[in-house]
Amino acid sequence: MPTQVFINLPTSDLDRSKAFFEGVGWRIEPNFTDQNAACVVVDEGIFLMILTKKFYETFTDKPIVDPATAIQVQTALSRDSREDVDAIMEKALASGGAEPRPAQEYGFMYSRDFEDPDGNLFSAVWMDPKAAEQGPEAFMAEQQDEEGLGHA
Repeated sequence: MPTQVFINLPTSDLDRSKAFFEGVGWRIEPNFTDQNAACVVVDEGIFLMILTKKFYETFTDKPIVDPATAIQVQTALSRDSREDVDAIMEKALASGGAEPRPAQEYGFMYSRDFEDPDGNLFSAVWMDPKAAEQGPEAFMAEQQDEEGLGHA
């Protein structure tokens, strides 16, 4: 079985979080959801475990960061196109999320960040498949050569 990824995130309102993530287009897995936690299926093998703060505290002796005021982790998820990046952002905003900063445009890569209602930070990222294969520096150098900018 391939490795599965479970990202644990705190919430102050479990029902609000479930509604938000369903609005983004992800599915709640009822077999792993109760009054303390919700399992959000992002994609095959990628899951968010949205945990009430009290329940989350049972997993660690460390303090739980309040995502509204501090960042512990940024979860970046690839998208198939720029349009897919914009589409998930539209869903996140319509579901009560926020866009904490403008879109990031790098030519070979495009990303937009969104926060869930608790402040947990996500990035939707598209990278040109050729840049992903070659590496960004080689891709950009090739682009400059094709545009006649790579030669003096």
